[in-house]
Amino acid sequence: MIPESHPLQQLFIELVGRHYAEEIGIRDPQIVNYVSHLLAEFCDAEQLFKIRNAAGKPLGDVGEMLIESNPVFGPAPSFDRERQVRKHIGDYTLFFTGMFPESINHFRLRRERLEGFVDWMKAGKESYYIVSKFEHFEYAKVAPLFAMLSQHFEQCVYGLNLVKNDLQEMQHPVVRRVDEILM
Repeated sequence: MIPESHPLQQLFIELVGRHYAEEIGIRDPQIVNYVSHLLAEFCDAEQLFKIRNAAGKPLGDVGEMLIESNPVFGPAPSFDRERQVRKHIGDYTLFFTGMFPESINHFRLRRERLEGFVDWMKAGKESYYIVSKFEHFEYAKVAPLFAMLSQHFEQCVYGLNLVKNDLQEMQHPVVRRVDEILM
């Protein structure tokens, strides 16, 4: 995890904050900080695939993640596991639809995947909404943040696309490295 004081973290906070405030009208510091931390967290490719099934296989397919998150008809052993997986689905879909929308079809075309039937925007928005409904005990403080992320999912995606464009214009090494990993 990249520390708060790291220049990359500061770059993400500045870019996300500027684009979210100026272009899409989101001035909420909680959303800006969350999305900025998400970008920093996903600089470590292992964080993209941190959700694993019962066999220990990392899940990179949104359809498989949705199945994994189901505590009633799926393998999720608890509602806490449902929340954990749904939060990751929201993060994963926000990241890819905002930063690398072109990679979504690339994933789908590589092999047969369940996510070929999944609307990523809907899955991300719905997942954040479900996470926001965990509003008791240890989750009470962060539930409103996830409600706002769900409500403004499309705007957050658009804002991340603007951040991506800035990073590409800067020819920042982060973008070049991620492009190599994904493509």
